[in-house]
Amino acid sequence: MEFAITLDQQSAVPLHRQLYDEMRRAILSGRLRPGERVPSTRALARSLRVSRTTVTQGYDQLLSEGYLQAVVGSGTTVCTHLPDDLARPLPVAQASARRPAPAFRLSDYGRSLAEAESFALPEPEPLINFKTGRPAFDHFPLRLWRRLMLRHLRHSEAALLDYAGSSQGYEPLREAIAGYLRRSRAAHCEAGQIIIVSGSQQALDLTARLLINRGDLVAVEDPGYLGARRAFLAQGARLLPVPVDAAGIIVERLKAQKNRPAAKLLYVTPSHQFPTGAVLSLPRRIELLAWAEASGALIIEDDYDSEFRYDSRPIPALQGLARSDTVIYAGTFSKVLAPGLRIGYLVVPPSLAPLFTQARWLADRHSALLEQRVLTDFITEGHLERHLRRMRVLYDQRRQALVRALEQHFADRVQILGENAGLHLMIRLRTRLSAAEVVARAASAGVGLLSAQASYLRADPKAEFILGYSSLSERRIREGIRRLASVITK
Repeated sequence: MEFAITLDQQSAVPLHRQLYDEMRRAILSGRLRPGERVPSTRALARSLRVSRTTVTQGYDQLLSEGYLQAVVGSGTTVCTHLPDDLARPLPVAQASARRPAPAFRLSDYGRSLAEAESFALPEPEPLINFKTGRPAFDHFPLRLWRRLMLRHLRHSEAALLDYAGSSQGYEPLREAIAGYLRRSRAAHCEAGQIIIVSGSQQALDLTARLLINRGDLVAVEDPGYLGARRAFLAQGARLLPVPVDAAGIIVERLKAQKNRPAAKLLYVTPSHQFPTGAVLSLPRRIELLAWAEASGALIIEDDYDSEFRYDSRPIPALQGLARSDTVIYAGTFSKVLAPGLRIGYLVVPPSLAPLFTQARWLADRHSALLEQRVLTDFITEGHLERHLRRMRVLYDQRRQALVRALEQHFADRVQILGENAGLHLMIRLRTRLSAAEVVARAASAGVGLLSAQASYLRADPKAEFILGYSSLSERRIREGIRRLASVITK
């Protein structure tokens, strides 16, 4: 055990006394906590390069005064019950209190973050949580994943522990993802266009850093995904909110007007609009791509949960319809498998791939190589598509249970939106309560509910809520809606 102590060999104060003073100060200032182990006399003497007698003398005094205690079989620890007069903090000068930080001059990026909406702090987990973003963890193929991981650990070479060869990502994984996207999303891509990232949020952050200058106009869906909006604002973008209807983003509202320049970027979720669940119709997809070509804008297509469609065929990606390199495609395995895996990907135009690779290197070099290799096997051996088929059935059952429960308990007082795809749906409630009151009442009944209010830039929805159902059993879904109805209709 290492312990940092400064001893002055030139001081007139004996070394054992210096050691005593330093450790006493560490205990009283909280650097060493009650019950925490301290190094053995032999180990500390070796670390400080002093005699063991010096350390023993210092420890003996600390033991006699009640700062340390010797526990048989556990070594020496800080005393768990310090006398009241010793437990009081030392005066500031004695405790070596840290001075406050100077008034740093923030970068443009730092100022943008400081001016943006603060991020929500983690809240206690409610008993029944309808908040979005979680797949069914209890159905994750853990045994299979463990077997694939052990395969690589048994036959691993030193390269598995080294930096990855390319910040672009493990090449066999990029090949596997490219093949998967060509089959399932009708995308036009090769492995050289794919950048492996730590989830879709890093994909958005890298794109924003590379393509947005302070003051650039970026169009976003309204309502839309808050994480994307924050990434763009952090780069100093000006946001152009574009309304959404049942057929997706209203492209006509994107077109430049006399008093407004064209947007440089557009962020869109065409396969399952977040949060409304609208699917961008084919005519609008064509119109949107034509707008991008005419204006020179780039489209960021976030395909976060397109794998899950229940009442219709899979919809080809916008990227696959484009006749030119106008679309950057972002995907993730957070909804398909698990967010803790921290693997997502970007499909970028070939001319931008080297630039994104360099930016990825600067951000955090690369994703964990072991997980990339395991995921490669998971895809190439067919496990991913089998897992998706199972999860579509499971999520469809949970979706239907939620819709039936809403109709049973709220009848004509609820409008359900976007229930035919994805892992969430949105509802509009007819109620005199404000959104905050509904969320508070739900929480009092042990139900976690997410208001759609933060997703809007312009409108102020009174009672719209986003309900994630993928991580809840049918029984808990029914019970959660019953509880929600009981506290709202009081």
